[in-house]
Order: sequence, then structure tokens, then C-alpha cells
Amino acid sequence: MGENNNFDEQNKLPELKLDAKQAQGFLSFFKTLPHDPRAVRVFDRRDYYTVHAENATFIAKTYYHTTTALRQLGSGSNGLSSVSISKNMFESIARDLLLERTDHTLELYEGSGSNWKLVKSGTPGNLGSFEDVLFANNDMQDSPVVVALLLNFREKGCTVGLSYVDLTKRVLGLAEFLDDSHFTNVESALVALSCKECLLPMESGRSNDCRTLHDVLTKCGVMLTERKKNEFKTRDLVQDLGRLVKGPLEPVRDLVSGFEFAPGALGALLSYAELLADESNYGNYRIRKYNLDSYMRLDSAATRALNVLESKTDANKNFSLFGLMNRTCTAGMGKRLLHMWLKQPLLEVDAINSRLDLVQAFVEDTGLRQDLRQHLKRISDIERLMHIVEKGRAGLHHIVKLYQSIIRLPYIKGALERYDGQFSSLIKEKYLEFLEVWTDDNHLNKFSALVETAVDLDQLDNGEYMISPSYEAALGALKAEQESLEHQIHNLHKQTASDLDLPLDKGLKLDKGTQYGHVFRITKKEEPKIRKKLTTQFIVLETRKDGVKFTNTKLKKLGDQYQKIVEKYKGHQKELVSRVVQITATFSEVFEKLSGLLSEMDVLLSFADLASSCPTPYTRPDITPSDVGDIILEGSRHPCVEAQDWVNFIPNDCKLVRGKSWFQIITGPNMGGKSTFIRQIGVNILMAQVGSFIPCDKATISVRDCIFARVGAGDCQVSQWNSLLKFKLLKMNGMDATNLEVICFCFLITFCSFLHIYYLDFYSRIVKLYAQ
Repeated sequence: MGENNNFDEQNKLPELKLDAKQAQGFLSFFKTLPHDPRAVRVFDRRDYYTVHAENATFIAKTYYHTTTALRQLGSGSNGLSSVSISKNMFESIARDLLLERTDHTLELYEGSGSNWKLVKSGTPGNLGSFEDVLFANNDMQDSPVVVALLLNFREKGCTVGLSYVDLTKRVLGLAEFLDDSHFTNVESALVALSCKECLLPMESGRSNDCRTLHDVLTKCGVMLTERKKNEFKTRDLVQDLGRLVKGPLEPVRDLVSGFEFAPGALGALLSYAELLADESNYGNYRIRKYNLDSYMRLDSAATRALNVLESKTDANKNFSLFGLMNRTCTAGMGKRLLHMWLKQPLLEVDAINSRLDLVQAFVEDTGLRQDLRQHLKRISDIERLMHIVEKGRAGLHHIVKLYQSIIRLPYIKGALERYDGQFSSLIKEKYLEFLEVWTDDNHLNKFSALVETAVDLDQLDNGEYMISPSYEAALGALKAEQESLEHQIHNLHKQTASDLDLPLDKGLKLDKGTQYGHVFRITKKEEPKIRKKLTTQFIVLETRKDGVKFTNTKLKKLGDQYQKIVEKYKGHQKELVSRVVQITATFSEVFEKLSGLLSEMDVLLSFADLASSCPTPYTRPDITPSDVGDIILEGSRHPCVEAQDWVNFIPNDCKLVRGKSWFQIITGPNMGGKSTFIRQIGVNILMAQVGSFIPCDKATISVRDCIFARVGAGDCQVSQWNSLLKFKLLKMNGMDATNLEVICFCFLITFCSFLHIYYLDFYSRIVKLYAQ
């Protein structure tokens, strides 16, 4: 018992306060809930939260790391194990369940006794109404995506219909492609889209294929959600999309008609996410065709092996490529775009060089880079703010944040206009032309004028967000009446102090509270002086240690009038705030384009800052098309390894010459640097195709369409070599014998690694045999 009390004191567990009647009512309700092993059900008890049964054990072991947190609700066989959770702890648990883990959903109930109702529910892919909890004090670093798959199995593979929805960016996507038995294309798509949850029809007899797909989802950290087959339907899909998607219906119909299976998957998504149930979605979604061949393919093994994304086990941010490269300044927008770019490296040489040109401009002009970064630090997360506005959940402080962001645009525009380097025409095309259009009288200037007219900006310094009384005559009249009553109350205060022969404020104070409204207060020391007058001229309300509170009929009348005016003023102001939010929502398209421009600028400035600030500066790679050129890295380094404080990295070269040394065998003793060398080549190529300078003395890179990385015995080598063989056969018509020999040799090396044969002498024998 003493151990339990000590645990409560250390972890500040809220006390579970339920009387016998409340406990019995809750137990009756809890028994009616359907069993769902994935659902963590949390019950809001106003001052704290509780979880029960299996959820209680899970929370106690996972987050409190001890079962001493458990309490018993009820007695005997009808009792429930329970855990109480503080408000702060609930926020931490919600963030972990929905943003980090992929094996649970979260449900929040409100009520009392036996009357409870579900008020919020969320999954890793559909954060739903938990966004205000998850991102109240934290940036959204990634946009969760829900994917739906509809599979058509054939003798030689499988046709996959894929659709996805990004609920934050309000984007719908469709894709259709052939895949093999290892679902390598599906895996690449899940990684590229940052998928958090996948919808599948309930299993229908193809258990082996389903198990393989489930394994792929697990490797990618994606939650599987099975839905009824009849939800994967296309009936009325075009009409439903017509309500959701911006623009005319005809392009939507043409896009959907170009797919066989993907529309059924999209129908399931619309039903699951309940997009049509929320009218704020109407006309605010975009739909597009997703092409797997638009970006470099990365599977889950490659992203892990190359440490592309952050891990909770990283000792510091520089352990991952994202952590190293993330020097973004905006509140969330830049981070999310960088997160997406690292999983979607480009394949088009012109697009890569366009990014590299801008990075070079920012690297060469230190003043421009520093000025832009300083201005971007004052830019809020415009993308998220507009999402809140369009959902109708915005307050005046969200509108003010948008306003405070766009008033930085003239400074950003001015800094860009001062640039006169070799890429001035590109900067004008990419940024200045858009900024000039968006800040003219027909666009953001109108929004600025709205805020400056509607919001009392003078009150912001006091932390108050209020509609300006001058915005509307009715509100101004209420404000004038309120101020008149305040003046009368103040005069009465002075008159009363004079009548009682007490000094103003120090003797007779005027208080305002929720219980009594406006009241007079004197200290107990002063009370004997006016005791007779108190009993004859005033009404004593309360006597406490801090003094005596009293009133009279005149003060009570003025106080009641004042309170009525205040309530009227608040109600009218709430209506005006709602109107301002609605008007702000009409600027959504402008803010959407602006957030894209600023987040792109933020990421490219981040690349430039990284390239310039390293002890050994990065260099710009020379990019060539995939069918010409070589991969030559001179003096290359691993960016994450060299960033560690205790490392003195020795640069090395890599030369993959077309027709001569496209295939290389790396041998050496344990801890000799083989894995680091292999990783650094992959990381350098990935960084280059993202549009960043790379840690090399000199670099020439022929664009690659995929990276396969096998580092560690846990990776699926058969899957990766199978994918490599498939890509080669698809893309190399008339393949020569040398390429076939290389692939056969790859299989031989893989077979040896399965047998754990890593001895150098055995490798040398294979090499000699192959050379003969």
C-alpha cells in the first residue's frame, strides 16, 4: 500500500473519485461497449481522464512502466482495473498512439453515471478531432495519409488499384499498376506517400497473398483497417467527387474513367473518412493521378538503412538525414515539405537542376539567405491555420496569426528584389512574379484590410483578441454603453469613499467577480469605523480574511446593467468573429499557393544553410539523365557520420562508370567501414536528387530510379533482388549477357549471405571464379 502511495506522489496520478452509484452506472455502461482490441477508450471526467480493463493494463505498463498505477473500480468479478490520467499525460499518450504507433486507435467519451457518448475518435491516418490536442503545443511534422487498396490477383502478378486521401492538405489521389508477389510497388507507394493507415477489403480466400501484404504494411509502419467489400464501390462516386473537388465535374469524370480498380478504393475512402458528412469539405479538395514513376523508388528497408527519417532511438538529430537537413524556419510547413521531398526524390534533370540553382543562389549570397531566414521565422503554419479556418474551428487568434504572417511578405519580396546574381531571372519566375500578384489589391491586401478593420490590434499587446468596436455600428454602440456604465460605477466608487470618509482604493476597494459582480470591499481593520453605516446603508455580502464585501442598491443596479451589456457585447462579437472567419475561408486558394511557395523557399534555404555551415562545405553535383553519364563521387563523405562530434571522417571516392564498373563488390573486415561507404553513396545520390548540395569535393551523378539497400540480416534480400531483376527486365529491352551475369552473381552473393558466409577468402574465390 505504501508503494502505491509513493508512486501516486511521484507521478501525480489523479485520484479516482467515484461514489458507489456512479461506479455502478459506469460499470453497466462499460459492459455494453463492443470488444475492439485496437481501441484505447478514454473517459473524460472533467478534471482528469480514466481508462479501464485491458486498456488500463496497457497504459500502466506502456506509459507508467508499472502496474502499481492500476486501481480497482467496483468489487469482485464485476470490478474493472482502472488507471487515472492527468490532462498533460493524456496529451502525451494521444501523441504517441496516433503519431508514433500504428497498432491502436483512440476514442474519447464524455458523460457521467451510465450515460456516456463517443465525442472524438482518431486513427494514425485520420487524426480527426484530436488535432487540437496533438498540435496545441507542437508542430505537425508530417501530413498523415490514408490509403485504400483494391487488388485483382492474376496468374502472373496482381493489378493494384490505389487511392489515397491527405486530410490535412485536402488532396485525393488515384493510381493503378501491376505488382509482383512481394508487393514491391505497393511498398514504394506507401513510403512515398507517408501512409499511416491502409484500408483493405476483408480477406477472401487468398490468405498467402494477404499475409504477404500484411507483412509489407507492418514493415512500413502502416495500420491495417479491414472494411466490408461493399464499401469498395463506384456507385455515385463521380457525383460525390463533384461536391468535394474544386472546379468543373467533367475533368473529374475523365480522370476516374481512366482507372478500373482505383475508383472502388476511392469510394471506400470517402465512406471511411466521412468526407461528405462535413460540408466544410465541399469544393475544397483537389484530385490528381499519382504516378509511381514520377519519383525515385524507396522501400522501407532503404529508408531505414540510409537513416532517411528520424527515429525515437536517435541520440541526436544528426543521426538521421531528416534531422541533419531540417534547418527550416517556418512553423511546420517547411518540415512537412522536407519530410515529403526526402521520400520523393526527383527523376527529371531539369527539375533537380532548378532546385540546385536556387540553392546555389542562396549559398553564394549569404546576406540574402540570412535575411530570408529571419523573415521566415515569423511565418506561422499557414497550411494548418487555413485547415482550421476551413473546418470552421478557427478563432480570432488564428486569423491574427495569418495576418502577422502575410505582413512579412513585403520584406521577403524586397530581399528577393535586391538579389542581382546569375539566377535572378529564376528567382523572379519562381517567387517574385507570384508575390507581386498575390499582394496586389485583389488578393492578400484585401485580407489585410479586413483584419486591420475588424480586429482591435491595439489589444494584442495585452494578449486579447477582440473585434474592434468601430467595425460595426451596433458593436460600437454596445461598447459605448459599456464604457458609460463603467464611468458611472467609478463615480459611485469615489462618492461612496467620500461618504464613508475612507481613502480611495487603499481604503475602499472596488472588486469585480463572477459570484457577486461589482462590490465594495474594506479590510477588517477598517470595518469597525463604518460598522453602523454598513448595517443601515449597505448590504453585507461576505466577511472573510481579506475583508468585508458589501454593496448597495445603486451599485447592484449598475452592476446588473453592466453584466447584461457585457453578455450582449460578447454574443455580438462572437457572431462577428464567425463572419470574419467565413470571409477568411474565401482566401483559401491564395493561402494554399502562398504556403506552398514559402515552404519550398524554406526547405531550399535549409539546404543552403547546411551546405554553407558545415566545416567542410558541400558541393553542387552535376546531374545527368539516367541513360547517359556515370556516378563519380570524389572525396565523398557520409553527411550524418561526419556531423557527429567524435568523428574525424576520412573522405573516399566512388566511381561507377557506365559499361565498366556499374557493379562493385565491397569487402573488408568487420567494423572496417563497408556499410558506411555503401550508405554514403546512397545518401549522396538521394540528397542530390532531392535538390541539395552533397558532401563531396566533386560529384557527377546519373539519375537513378530506385535505391535498394540491404544492411543487416533482417532485411528481405529475396524481395529486393527480385525487384531489381524485375526492373532490369522491364527497362532493358535486349539485355546483354553481362547484365544477366551480374544479376546471377547478385543471387549467388545473396545465397552466401543467407548461409552467413562472410569470410574474405571465400569472397576472393568467388571473385576469381567470376573473373575467369
